[in-house]
Amino acid sequence: MAEQAQFEELARQLSAVGAVKRDLARILPHECPAGSAAVLTLLGRYGSMRMSKLAELLAVDMSVTSRHVAHVAERGWIERSPDPADKRSRILRLTPAGEATLVDLSRRSTELLTERLGDWSDEEVDQLIRLMTRLRDSFDCRPVPPRLTAPASVGPVPGAAGTTAEVTSAARAPTTPVLAPTTRTPA
Repeated sequence: MAEQAQFEELARQLSAVGAVKRDLARILPHECPAGSAAVLTLLGRYGSMRMSKLAELLAVDMSVTSRHVAHVAERGWIERSPDPADKRSRILRLTPAGEATLVDLSRRSTELLTERLGDWSDEEVDQLIRLMTRLRDSFDCRPVPPRLTAPASVGPVPGAAGTTAEVTSAARAPTTPVLAPTTRTPA
């Protein structure tokens, strides 16, 4: 098992991932903020789904998900249709315009990653992907209920402000997440 100092350095490095997320956010079109990009990415990756499933995948509550969905629906990037199994629910699916926007987002993120990681070998990029996938899999990314009281022995953890960061190589997958949402609210 790793030493305490290694975990402390890992926490510092993970908090620095914010700089990567900020650079990825800067390349997004003005009309497509990070939350909208995440909605399009998840619908592109997993296909049509209910808003409750989308909220679970985004790891945000329904009110945040509703705002993101309204934003992309207003732009014609998704359509919301009644769920035949439950008329109170809606099924979300990408429109052709949403698919085109997703292709543009993927192109933009691929270009940035290619530029920034151009001096990395294929093996190094593959290793980063494997390790980030393993790291993400080591955490339960679903929303957790808030604690009523925090343990007295636990202080703040650098970079652990309830955020999720998912940065993967867009060159490796056709619908790569550009950014995950930067807020995480319990459902």
